Amino acid sequence: MTADLSASTLIDRDGLDTLIRLLAADRRTVIGPTVRDQAIVLDEIRSGADLPYGWGVELEAGHYRVRSRPDGAAFAHSAGPQSWKTYLHPQRERQWTADLTDDGDLVVTEDSSPPPSYAFIGVRPCDLRAIAIQDRVLGGGPHADTRYAARRRKAFVVAVECTEPGATCFCASMGTGPAVGPGYDLALTEVVDGEGHRFVARAGSEEGESFLARLPHSPTDERTADTARTLVEEAAGRMGRSMPEVDLRLLMRETLDADRWNDVTARCLTCGNCTMACPTCFCTSVEEVTDLTGEHAERWRRWESCFDVEFTHLTPGPVRESPLSRYRQWLTHKVGTWHDQFGSTGCVGCGRCIVWCPVGIDITEEAHALNAERAARQDEGGARQR
Repeated sequence: MTADLSASTLIDRDGLDTLIRLLAADRRTVIGPTVRDQAIVLDEIRSGADLPYGWGVELEAGHYRVRSRPDGAAFAHSAGPQSWKTYLHPQRERQWTADLTDDGDLVVTEDSSPPPSYAFIGVRPCDLRAIAIQDRVLGGGPHADTRYAARRRKAFVVAVECTEPGATCFCASMGTGPAVGPGYDLALTEVVDGEGHRFVARAGSEEGESFLARLPHSPTDERTADTARTLVEEAAGRMGRSMPEVDLRLLMRETLDADRWNDVTARCLTCGNCTMACPTCFCTSVEEVTDLTGEHAERWRRWESCFDVEFTHLTPGPVRESPLSRYRQWLTHKVGTWHDQFGSTGCVGCGRCIVWCPVGIDITEEAHALNAERAARQDEGGARQR
């Protein structure tokens, strides 16, 4: 699927810099990709100069490296180690404080600090879908996370279409990219060629239209629009990975006893890196801390991982003690039973779990292996019946 660029306009690097400065002047904390510690990370940026112009990435299972690019592109890199959930669903957040007064009373105060007003620059199509999934998980239903919802309502999203997927990307097979879907305020497609460096920009909300109108811009010429469409279409054919073209929900259900689980969990360290890097994993736990006097206590919510042996601790002890049971729970939930809970898959094809796994376990490789084992069993069963 390609975007309709008929209502788009062109901005250049100065226009993108102006957008960042306008958003900051609107008292927003502008978050975008920037180069730091030999990686392209998400951090607060104050101008277009902070963007990773001229930098790309080299990805493989368990491997990440930044590399220079001769074309000077700002967004020709794949998803980095962080996702936007770092800001919308923070890794650690205080819930309340409790203080013992001189009279011996306990006063509990809910942490009601106002939510920050974010502007996100450079949200990938896969991450845009991940935000939509977390909106459904955390922002809706009878037990909505009010803090998440408040941060999300105030967030201004500038999405960027993917024109150069990495070796571990598989968003095309998950239907989440490389073209952007709904949910953005502004969308950009970066074009760098002999005619210059520019961005095809279009608005997805009234607020997006308001900011776009304030930028130096010009109408999108037909040649640039065609180039932008072609770049996104070609990116779909250059994905480094893919999921098997089967019903993944059914595949997980029918391979719970597959031998492949033994193979993968012989390698898995149960470190939880995949859940920390995943843009949709949302599980949390709580912890209480006190000061040395015992007169002040705080409750903090923090990310939790289903790879933690205590994740399913009940009175008799942990429910899933073996690495096999924990890895199988993660994968079958992510692409299988997530449908039962939330009506969609929980995987957006960003490939972060592949890159940041210290032993290079590849979710797409495991899905293909499970599918191959299922097919072999079915063939063997059919042969016996004959």
